[in-house]
Amino acid sequence: MLNRPPRRRCRHRRTVPALRPALVPVLAVAALLTTAGCTGGGGGAGAADAAAASASAAAARVPSPSPSVTVAHTLTEAQAKSALLTPADLGDGWTGTEGAATWRDALLKGKADVTDCQRLLDGLYAENLLGEPAGSRAAAGFDDSGAGAQLRYQVGAYDRAALDSSLAWLKTVPETCGQFTATDVRGGQFTVRAVAAPLPGLGEAAEGLRVTVSGDGGGWPAVLTLDYAAVRVGDSALSLTDGGLDEVDAEDVRRAAEAGTRRLEEVLAGRTPAAALSAPASASEPAGASDAASAGASEEASVPAPESVRPSEESGDEDDPDGPEPDELS
Repeated sequence: MLNRPPRRRCRHRRTVPALRPALVPVLAVAALLTTAGCTGGGGGAGAADAAAASASAAAARVPSPSPSVTVAHTLTEAQAKSALLTPADLGDGWTGTEGAATWRDALLKGKADVTDCQRLLDGLYAENLLGEPAGSRAAAGFDDSGAGAQLRYQVGAYDRAALDSSLAWLKTVPETCGQFTATDVRGGQFTVRAVAAPLPGLGEAAEGLRVTVSGDGGGWPAVLTLDYAAVRVGDSALSLTDGGLDEVDAEDVRRAAEAGTRRLEEVLAGRTPAAALSAPASASEPAGASDAASAGASEEASVPAPESVRPSEESGDEDDPDGPEPDELS
């Protein structure tokens, strides 16, 4: 009898700790190749190929990490309209607007002497400091005829990256454009000042500004005060401007921003704010109304300038073309 060589036996009995699912296919290939090498004999190469094919199939069944998903804008047109403020949200004295205030063209159209500050001036005039919404939008305007103030409010769905960029820029305005000079088409000059007006606790991000414009506009001295607020909720945001030639109460814009944030959060949660059902038709404007007002609605404005800054109808006498003597103006 021929002496046969002893069989090679593999004794791999090591205790292996629990493995993550993603490593199982790789280790399966190693195990199969090791087994094939241990058993020896003909067909070893074929066994290795079969093991590799089996392991590849197993790896294919392991789910790969999901790519980042861009979330669509969720604010619908109906929700945007429901998120609009009503006069009841603002308090006594506020009514739906009847037109753009006269000071818009007189004091917000000009060329800044600092290039980086032109964006602030243009954005206040066009009411788009946050940029243009990427989705649904709605706007509303309100007048406080007693105080000579006007509040412009809008809500919309934005591109998230662009929205965050705009909010970051607004935060830098008090430093980069704390004071600059603007010149209107007639050559008149205005001094523009901007300071921060924080809005803590509103939405997921918020920025506020108080901007004053002083100078000679439309032939009469004036000081315009504008309170601006912007609040982000998800990919949506609200923005508002409260302005007037008399003293503007900072609490008005704070109250409006708080009410607007609550309404926006409610509609994004699928709820309808109860106050929206009682909003008068005149309180809201269709999308794009803000742009139309900015394009030249000043001649049809219904918000008169206060007597202290309006050209006096009695400053001259028809029988005296030269007007009153200087001591009569004092």
